[in-house]
Amino acid sequence: MPGRHRKVASRVMQEATAADSHDQWLISRVHPPEWRNPRPLGRYNLAVIGAGSAGLVCAAAAAGLGAKVALIERELLGGDCLNFGCVPSKALVTAARASADVRRASDYVGTSPAIEVDFATVMERMRRLRAELSENDSVARFQNLGVHVFLGHGRFSGPDEIEVAGQTVRFSRAVIATGSRTAKLPIPGLAETGFRTNETIFSLTVLPKRLVVIGAGPLGCELAQAFSRFGSRVTLIELEMTILPREDADAAQLVKIALLRDGVEIFENCRVLAAEGAENKRVLKLESVAGYREIAFDEMLIAAGRLPSVEGLGLEAAGVDFDPRTGVRVDDHLRTSNRRIFAAGDVCSGYKFTHVADAMARIVVANALFYGRQKVSSLTIPWCTYTDPEIAHVGLYENGLRDLGTGGQTFVQPLAKVDRAVLDGESEGFLKVHVRPGTDRIAGATLVARHAGEIISELTLAISAGIGLRTIARTIHPYPTQAEAIRKIADAYNRTRLTSRIRWIFEKWLEWMR
Repeated sequence: MPGRHRKVASRVMQEATAADSHDQWLISRVHPPEWRNPRPLGRYNLAVIGAGSAGLVCAAAAAGLGAKVALIERELLGGDCLNFGCVPSKALVTAARASADVRRASDYVGTSPAIEVDFATVMERMRRLRAELSENDSVARFQNLGVHVFLGHGRFSGPDEIEVAGQTVRFSRAVIATGSRTAKLPIPGLAETGFRTNETIFSLTVLPKRLVVIGAGPLGCELAQAFSRFGSRVTLIELEMTILPREDADAAQLVKIALLRDGVEIFENCRVLAAEGAENKRVLKLESVAGYREIAFDEMLIAAGRLPSVEGLGLEAAGVDFDPRTGVRVDDHLRTSNRRIFAAGDVCSGYKFTHVADAMARIVVANALFYGRQKVSSLTIPWCTYTDPEIAHVGLYENGLRDLGTGGQTFVQPLAKVDRAVLDGESEGFLKVHVRPGTDRIAGATLVARHAGEIISELTLAISAGIGLRTIARTIHPYPTQAEAIRKIADAYNRTRLTSRIRWIFEKWLEWMR
């Protein structure tokens, strides 16, 4: 086990010193080197392969309800979210926002102090906070919950058993929650030139002078902006026609303007031909509508999609159908082709978000252990891209509204008309709400604002609970807040109800009242 520990730990500390106390602290919690696997005891109610967001929620919830649970993890408890995803990336995003705020202080107080980012301090803060937050995902916590934690590579050896570290874990029900990994790109010379993914970018201790980011989805845009604000010269490359191609086009355009303002060089509709060189003489060869060009870089981040982690799990032995690109096949209740086995999170979902993995895990526990019939299709799923400004979205986009038929309405509230956004100096954004045909029910919404992710939940709740814009219009919102944009949208909807006939009736009534 100690040798295995060193291999795992190296993924977290690629370039950090072996004496880094924060990473040592992290490892001691999420893959302790002294850990000895327990001896399997009989048949478990639930065996969970993968201790990322979905797996941890499954294990904790099931154990809390009295189930006998085995949790199997080959690398680090906490998965991508804690170790290589949400937690470290948002620590960097927050630090980058702070540095940007200092630089634009003159907009508020007349002067701006000179600032030079100490990147080593930024990364030390990230590692410290990551280690602090790891307690909730630690081996010790789950052991205290009564979960049997097995560290090692888990592999199905039959329809109701898993082999791990030379032992056999038998189960009544199992959950595959192995997550996803960065997709490999077929770029000639990429492996020889060297690149980073989300698993290694947070190991940097020296700020790269020139950073290339391939993939302008949420992670690519977030880190491109952050590193540019730290002082890197950043080039962002996207194969599609625009950055954030899955988002509302107007929203993506506002984020693009913000990235350009922060100094990010953007190439859209661009194909990477090859990578060449090593160390300080690395070059990326590109082809776009503007022609051929070469970009010199010191570090490269690959952020172009993710693939489900299904290799080496023995899924064939368990009778579980899967596809290497789309993952484990599940029905609406998250059951696989083996009725004993369920799946949750990135390994079976197109929505690769921590909060979605959490929600799916709760469905699995109900359906697997208590014969529930909860459905994934019933979930209302919001998400947020944490650029500055952020894009938050829930429900349908405008093209989805058209699919519902005629009579749907779209209301747009610019933040430039929301007092608090103006006072905050954050008026570059909007709220766009789509309403179902013939009703006041919300079909979907997109919000571009600095704290869009904090505001979108009101609209998510409205969709989930069937609350319409009439009710929101009657709901008092504190003034001044940026969330008042939602109430303004509701007021705009109410004004559409005042038809010429109703207005005529009101006029006659008020005339009689005089």
